[in-house]
Amino acid sequence: MKKETKNKIIRWSLFGVLMIATILLFIFSPQLYGVKVGVDADGNTIWDPISIFNRTVSGNKYLQYMFEHAIPNTLQTIQIVGVAVLLAVALHYLAKITFHGKKAITISKLVVNFLKWVIAIAAVFFILHAWGANTTMMLASAGVVTLIIGLGSQALVADILAGIFIVFEGDFQVGDIVIIDGWRGEIQEIGVRTTKLIDAGGNVKIINNSEIKTIINQTKELSIAKCYVGIGYETRIENVEAVIADNIKNIKDKIPGVVEGPYYMGVSELAESSVNLLFIAKCKEGDIYQVQRDLNREIKILFDDNNINIPFNQVVVHMGEEDKPKEVVSKKNLKKAEEFTEEQKELSRDIEIENQQ
Repeated sequence: MKKETKNKIIRWSLFGVLMIATILLFIFSPQLYGVKVGVDADGNTIWDPISIFNRTVSGNKYLQYMFEHAIPNTLQTIQIVGVAVLLAVALHYLAKITFHGKKAITISKLVVNFLKWVIAIAAVFFILHAWGANTTMMLASAGVVTLIIGLGSQALVADILAGIFIVFEGDFQVGDIVIIDGWRGEIQEIGVRTTKLIDAGGNVKIINNSEIKTIINQTKELSIAKCYVGIGYETRIENVEAVIADNIKNIKDKIPGVVEGPYYMGVSELAESSVNLLFIAKCKEGDIYQVQRDLNREIKILFDDNNINIPFNQVVVHMGEEDKPKEVVSKKNLKKAEEFTEEQKELSRDIEIENQQ
């Protein structure tokens, strides 16, 4: 069993046990805690002495305290935690089922993240109240504490504000592939304070929202997959282009990830041992690496099937022998090559790429 599956089973098992315990505690709460019947002259709550904890079990004051207060307070804490966890899980899956599309998912994750913090803070106050803390006084002093914390945590406020601007400006959303500080990855989550990216290797980068200065969003438009392939200097390029013209449309059918193209861009470089040709295809950014691999494969097969040599780095030494007969280009291939290159220039007119490998 995979570790991820095992961890998921453990998490759901603990969640199930917590939910069962919470439900049972609610069912038997009158017997456990008694029933509220009113308040006395001092404002203290009067409970019906039906509670099983409303009796003496030991002459030891510590044991008696444990029985009267510690045990019921612990059970109430379990109830509160159970309700808080149930609300958090329900929010998570409700948002997952209800919202679709990158914009909606991004906003829903931010809102759910914020609401989880609200639930957690409320649960803490309820637990403190269950243990006898004066939560009214704590809430009254929360404003002063918030001001003190705010003055000392300007970075936190900056992160939160940056996160809000990121979501509502829509420069990038959950699912987009971006480059932040030279690190390429898919946006996994935009939180209240941080943004999480995951790269192709499964590594997760967490960056504070306020530290995101420059970002390249590679998902807004289709990306360009490139294939560079060399042919020998002794090979007539017109014959090669005629072969490409006859087969380039078939290549798209063999590569599902290609959205537009592939296109033949012409000679990209006159290298030391080869004349390098450039092919490109438009695809989604998430498919770019696979499309490049598939494009390389199909071009290699095409050249092999038509006896077009792809040279490797080599040193050619001429010893004065008679030159080999030069390859001849037929008028048909010459015309086809010229028409094909002009057609490809027109089709790829709006595509700007660097002419280098």
